[in-house]
Amino acid sequence: MAENPLINRRCIPCDGTTPALTFAGAEQQIAQLASGWSLNDAGTEIRKRFLFKDFYRTMAFVNSLAWIAHREDHHPDLEVGYGHCVVRYSTHAIGGLSENDFICAAMIDALNP
Repeated sequence: MAENPLINRRCIPCDGTTPALTFAGAEQQIAQLASGWSLNDAGTEIRKRFLFKDFYRTMAFVNSLAWIAHREDHHPDLEVGYGHCVVRYSTHAIGGLSENDFICAAMIDALNP
């Protein structure tokens, strides 16, 4: 897959007045991501399950993801266990998805886990 242009973007703070993406808009954005990301039925959240050989590799991934979240000031919900991490993005301030969710997802895909 060619480099996703979203990884060169930066997140823009949402103040609650930013409109959430429509379902169709979210479908267009998710098409730009690597395989494995899914959109929930309401179009308000994206998620991806990452698998690893052991807990150490899982935590290394989580730490890399945490650095992206801190730098972008946009934080996912995580489910972490031995050999796996589920990443869920939704922009809570607007009750749905924003471009920020897809920017961060593209940055995570660039980690090549």
